[in-house]
Amino acid sequence: MAVNWGVIGCGGIARRRTIPEGIVPCEDARLFGVQDINGEAAEAVGKEFNAEFYSTDPDDVLGDNRIHAVYIATPTHLHHGQVMAAAEAGKHVLCEKPLALTLAECEEMVEACASAGVKLGVNFMMRFHACHQVIKQMIEADELGTLIAGQADLTCWYPPIEGAFRQDPELGGGGALNDMGNHCVDLLEQYFGPVIEICCFTARLVHDYPVEDTAQVMLRFESGAAATVLATFALPDQAARWPLVVQGSKGVVYSYKTIGQMSEGSLRVCLVNDNGEYDASQDLGTEMPGKIVTPVGDNIYLAHIQAFCDAIRNDTEPPIPGEAGVRSHKVIAACYESARTGKAVAV
Repeated sequence: MAVNWGVIGCGGIARRRTIPEGIVPCEDARLFGVQDINGEAAEAVGKEFNAEFYSTDPDDVLGDNRIHAVYIATPTHLHHGQVMAAAEAGKHVLCEKPLALTLAECEEMVEACASAGVKLGVNFMMRFHACHQVIKQMIEADELGTLIAGQADLTCWYPPIEGAFRQDPELGGGGALNDMGNHCVDLLEQYFGPVIEICCFTARLVHDYPVEDTAQVMLRFESGAAATVLATFALPDQAARWPLVVQGSKGVVYSYKTIGQMSEGSLRVCLVNDNGEYDASQDLGTEMPGKIVTPVGDNIYLAHIQAFCDAIRNDTEPPIPGEAGVRSHKVIAACYESARTGKAVAV
C-alpha cells in the first residue's frame, strides 16, 4: 500500500522540487493533499497534481486519518509547533531544514516523535546525490588515502524581498549560513566525520537586511583534517560554481554543479598510484589532471521520499533522522557564536 502524503506549506521548495520530483513520481508514495496559508496556492497545487487541498489551517491535514505522513515545508519558526502537532496526530514527518529555531525546540521535536512512535526525518536531500555518494564510497574504500582538507560552497543571488522569512532572523533563525551553509557542513561531516572546532565570519556585504548575506567558516574535524564553507546570498547565479572538494594523501575529487537543488553534475577525480619522491619543480603540467566521472543516480528528492517511505513500511530508522537536525543546529549555533565572539568555538 502506498504511503499517503500530506504537504504543509506547498510553495517554494515543495512546489518546485519535492512535490513534482519526489512525492508524485515515487511508486510507494501518493500525494493525497496539500495545505498552505495561501489558500489559492494550495488549490492550484492540488488541482495540478490531482490532490485534495485543505483550508489554511494545517490541523485539517493532520486531522485527516487517510494521511500517513506529512512533509513540512513552512518557514522555520513554524516547524516546531507543526511537528509537535503532527506527532500528537500520529503522523510521520519529513521536515525541511533547519529543523527549528532553537536547540531546545529541535530536541523536543525528536523526543515527541519518538514518544508518539512516528518517524521524524530532516530534508538534507543532497546526501542522496549520486556524485556525493560516489565520494563517500571512495573515502570508505581508502581511494583518497588520509583525508587532509575539504571545501564546500553554496551561493545564490537573493536580494531583499518583502516578507521573505530567510531574511528575517525571527522567522528563519539566520541568513545564508543557516539556510545554505548547513547543507555544506552536513555533507562535509559525512566525509570527514564530526566537527570539533569552528572559526566563522559573517557579514552583510551587499544586501541591507538584518541577517548575514555572507558567511565563511573553517571547520576542524576530530581526525585533524580541516575544511572551509562559503555560504552567500550575494553572488550572481550566473557566476556560481558550487565547488565540493575532498583532498587526501592519494589524490583529490571535486564536483561541478552537484551542491544545490539539482540532481545532475559530475566529478573530476585525480588519484596518484605512486607519489614518488619530493620534486622541487612541482611541475603541474598544462592540462587539468584526472578524469571526469558522471555517475547515474535517482533524483535526490525522489531518492529521499522513497527511502522515507521504506522506513515507514519496514518500521526502520529514517534515512536522515531528526537527530541530524539536532546535530546541524549545534554546529551552526557554534558558527554564529564564533562570528559573534571573534574566537574559535568547540562543538
